[in-house]
Amino acid sequence: MPEVGQWGWCGRMAASPEPQKQGEALVLVRRQRPVSQGLLETLQARLTQSCACSVPRVQALVQDLVPATSWLRHYCLREHLPGDVMSGLVIGIILVPQAIAYSLLAGLQPIYSLYTSFFANLIYFLMGTSHHVSVGIFSLLCLMVGQVVDRELQLAGFDPSRDGPGHGDNGSAFNSSAVLLESGLQSCGRDCHAIRVATALTLVTGIYQVLMSVLRLGFVSTYLSQPLLDGFAMGASVTILTSQLRHLLGVRIPRHQGPGMVVSTWLSLLRSLGQANLCDVVTSAVCLAVLLAAKALSDRFRHRLRVPLPTELLVIVVATLVSHFGQFHERFGSSVAGNIPTGFVAPQVPHPRLMWRVSLDAVSLALVGSAFSISLAEMFARSHGYSVRANQELLAVGCCNVLPAFFHSYATSATLAKSLVKTATGCRTQLSSVVSAAVVLLVLLVLAPLFRDLQRSVLACIIVVSLRGALRKVKDLPGLWRLSPADALVWVATAVTCILVSTEAGLLAGLLLSLLSLVGRTQRPRATLLARVGDSAFYEDAMEFVGLLPPPGVQVFRFAGPLYYANKDFFLQSLYRLTELDAGRLATRKKEQNLEVVVSERNPPDGKNLGSLSSEARLMPLEVGFHTVVLDCAPLLFLDVAGVATLQALRRDYRTLGVALLLACCSPPVRDTLRRGGFLGEDQGAEDEQLFPSVHSAVEAAHASHRELRTADSTL
Repeated sequence: MPEVGQWGWCGRMAASPEPQKQGEALVLVRRQRPVSQGLLETLQARLTQSCACSVPRVQALVQDLVPATSWLRHYCLREHLPGDVMSGLVIGIILVPQAIAYSLLAGLQPIYSLYTSFFANLIYFLMGTSHHVSVGIFSLLCLMVGQVVDRELQLAGFDPSRDGPGHGDNGSAFNSSAVLLESGLQSCGRDCHAIRVATALTLVTGIYQVLMSVLRLGFVSTYLSQPLLDGFAMGASVTILTSQLRHLLGVRIPRHQGPGMVVSTWLSLLRSLGQANLCDVVTSAVCLAVLLAAKALSDRFRHRLRVPLPTELLVIVVATLVSHFGQFHERFGSSVAGNIPTGFVAPQVPHPRLMWRVSLDAVSLALVGSAFSISLAEMFARSHGYSVRANQELLAVGCCNVLPAFFHSYATSATLAKSLVKTATGCRTQLSSVVSAAVVLLVLLVLAPLFRDLQRSVLACIIVVSLRGALRKVKDLPGLWRLSPADALVWVATAVTCILVSTEAGLLAGLLLSLLSLVGRTQRPRATLLARVGDSAFYEDAMEFVGLLPPPGVQVFRFAGPLYYANKDFFLQSLYRLTELDAGRLATRKKEQNLEVVVSERNPPDGKNLGSLSSEARLMPLEVGFHTVVLDCAPLLFLDVAGVATLQALRRDYRTLGVALLLACCSPPVRDTLRRGGFLGEDQGAEDEQLFPSVHSAVEAAHASHRELRTADSTL
């Protein structure tokens, strides 16, 4: 027997659990598979296990849902507390001006951004599994919330171009010519209705994320690829920049909605340039110059700075003092933040009708927030040597949206910029989030009214400068194109759709294109013929490497992908093209001419059984230049029904032409599929003669069988 015939590669059912030796060769013995339970028994067992109640089980459940109850017991004050306090203070100082600024994006009053930052930090401290992620106001989510708020304000009859109350404005202006609010919604002012919409949207978003956690759907966020997220960040950043230009220039233009919002806004800005407020323009120029210069210095000397410069806070303090004593609002008509109350307001349940209206909008917010939160948590966990739980992160972020929604807060998630600062300032655990919440609480209770005269142009400058990192991602596009044109296409399509249509459409377009690119890569994978590397047992691509030796009379074909219904035709086309033989067409022609090879179905011409051909078949001249085709199945991830049927039809056509089809390097799942699909038959010996552990063993078996065939022919 040939060398490979001594291998029981596919395994024989045996009672012995130990590998057995047959002569000098090792024989693989298949393990007995455990008897699987039925669906009803499995459900009953899981239900019984989940309903079992005991003190250790309750403790484990509490520790799973609230991880802080576990790691706080091992908290080391001397080792961890200094870094946590330092990072918490720095994040809190950065968080306050950003929270006030990002309220412009959401179309809400600054006090609601402070509420959001406070509650999100406390809840994530209790429920988060990442030590270094900072959860709070996120510019992309603020933009998406603001777009929904603007739409609902327009439908309710309010003017979205009004950014809320300034001096002497109670925020209750209503367009008398507009339609009334829906029945069941009590009529209130613009700001009242805006926060109602935002809290309803936030609650639905959090419910989606909690349900995803309960259903163990943390893996869903992995389908939002990194090119998709980068392109989405780029497109959304351009949209955010466009929305803030009116504050930088001090002009009042309508807030456009729907497709083409960015283009329409730019056209409105160009038409309104003559109405720009000179005070706001000068303030914006000075603030942008200071902020950009400070960011450049911080980036250059970041290795020497133990704590990043609180430039945003310094700019806000100085700008507020200058605006207050210069009376910019009264003298020049500059738009300011207005009254910011202190303390907390009574909780309120979001209106069910509003929740139903924004239920579809909440899907994109839930996906984006989940994807960024889980990816950031896993990134920092890998870099610092610990693990996080994706489903628990989903639950934590979901609760950061569900619970604060009753306290006038809006959607939030993990943020990259503040997480990087948190890590750089010595953060060790989630306790730093409590320190950041304490800083925000101090502002809420005492310092909030001091920002009354802060110009909105200053807040817009802070937002624009924070987009610098996302806008810089465009420089990565050439390198991404060289690495993967498909990923670059996803990046460009997502960014362009976000800019020209809407952020939701950009996210959907990027997701669909990512899935299509994945399908395309599996539909047309690389197909090559292999040749032998010298005298070794290794085989490589004959078109890629020089000096390789094709095995005589044997074609070794590698298909670097799965074989399923979408690429079965490409599989056959590639095989026929590379071997220069259309086996299907030639076999059909032979049958039509009554020249088909007579082969017993019980004795196929595979492996050693090539000698079973009839004399008519052996004496008939073959129209091919090879006697065996070996399929290298190592890259073959899986087979479906269409894939198995393709291999069966291919084997029949090759039999008609007197060519053997052998498979090498099949993985256990592929072997099981071939066995269940009837490709291998019930005879264990026939199975061993068709499957081989390596390409070289299959080639050697083909040569040995062909020599036996020629010897048998010479004796006739």
